[in-house]
Amino acid sequence: MLSAFHKSVRGSSDAALFWFLYAVEKLGMDPMTFLRRLIVACSEDIGLANPQAMVQAVTAMDAYHKIGWPEAKYNIAQAILFAVESPKSNATAIAIGNVMAAMERTGNAEVPLHLRDTHYSGASKLGHTGYKYPHDYPHHYVKQQYLPDPLATKSFYQATEQGMEDRIRQNQQRREK
Repeated sequence: MLSAFHKSVRGSSDAALFWFLYAVEKLGMDPMTFLRRLIVACSEDIGLANPQAMVQAVTAMDAYHKIGWPEAKYNIAQAILFAVESPKSNATAIAIGNVMAAMERTGNAEVPLHLRDTHYSGASKLGHTGYKYPHDYPHHYVKQQYLPDPLATKSFYQATEQGMEDRIRQNQQRREK
C-alpha cells in the first residue's frame, strides 16, 4: 500500500489520496508512515522542480503532531495534492547517485588548498590561500575549483526544465559560459 501511495504521488492525485485514506481510515495504519514517505517523495520525485512541496509535507507532519487525527487529514491531504500536482524532477536522486559512484571510484579525496580554513595563524604558510569570495564577483559567482583534483571538472547535478529547476538550469548554463 505504501508503494502504491508513493507511485501514485508521481502521477495521480485521486489514487494518492485514496491509498493514504484507505490505509489510515479503513486499515488503521499510522499516518506518520505516509507522511514520512511523502517527505521522501518530495525530494526524490519532485525535488527542485517545486521545492515548496517538501515544505508542504513537513508542515503537514507538524500539523499532525500539533492537532492530531482526524483533523490533520485536511492538512495531509492538502500536502499530498500539492505534491502530486507539482512538476516532477528526479535530478536530485540522479545527482546523489552520481556523487556516490564518483566517491566509489575516487577513494580518498583531499580538500583543495584554497578551500581550507584560513582563520588561524600559519594558514598562509601551509598554502591555504587563493580562495575567491563569490559575492565579490558579478552575479555572486566566480569560477574556481571546488572539488578534489580527480573530480575537478565533474558535474553531478544537472537541473531539468521542470518547474523551478528550469531557472536553476539557466543559471547553470550562464555559469558554464
